[in-house]
Amino acid sequence: MKKILLAAVLTGFALSSAYSDTVRMGTEGAYMPYNGIDDNGQFIGFEIDLGNELCKRASLNCTWVKNDWDSIIPNLKAGNYDTIIAGMSITEERMKEIDFTTNYTQPDPSKYVALSGASVDFNSGVIAAQTGTIQASFVVESGATLVEFATPDETIAAVRNGEADAVIADKAFLDPIVNESGGELSFVGDSVLIGGGVGMGIRKSDSDLKDKFNAAINSMKADGTLNNLIKQWEIGELF
Repeated sequence: MKKILLAAVLTGFALSSAYSDTVRMGTEGAYMPYNGIDDNGQFIGFEIDLGNELCKRASLNCTWVKNDWDSIIPNLKAGNYDTIIAGMSITEERMKEIDFTTNYTQPDPSKYVALSGASVDFNSGVIAAQTGTIQASFVVESGATLVEFATPDETIAAVRNGEADAVIADKAFLDPIVNESGGELSFVGDSVLIGGGVGMGIRKSDSDLKDKFNAAINSMKADGTLNNLIKQWEIGELF
């Protein structure tokens, strides 16, 4: 019995010590207004401001790590960082691999964008989406032809160069692109609600870390700080 108890204590210590010094926050750095990198190489965006405040409230020392989207879950599981905070929607499929905190955004409507004046068949056309996103899965289920790209910017380029009839992504991401396109791009079709909002991805073994961030997120919801950030970055619906 003593050996069993000692093993349990050591296991618990190993899990907690993995992030006791510095919590490494994994993000894509390429999906504004959620997360990006400015001209000086600094992380910016809604999730950067949010993550810094969450770490402050949870009394955690945190640092940011950039990781490409298509390997962001495998590298969390491999221990290359301790959280994912990268505009990742909570889905049942992802929850088979990792845990999530409570959501820190409501589900953001997904929208289609095409060249202005173009006619798009959403059921049989060619639709671009970023690899591994809820939008990519939605396109497959819709019956349209999916063309996937590693980065969100490549999905926009695919529409501009004629590789795809339209792109589907979060409205918050597409809004500034359409507004700054000089009329080249337009929203088409209806909004689509997919997923259960966005949360922080956490390894299944790090339940204590998840609890710390849940408490911090809930405190930001309670005092209105989270809604203020959502309004500032024009992410979507308020809590």
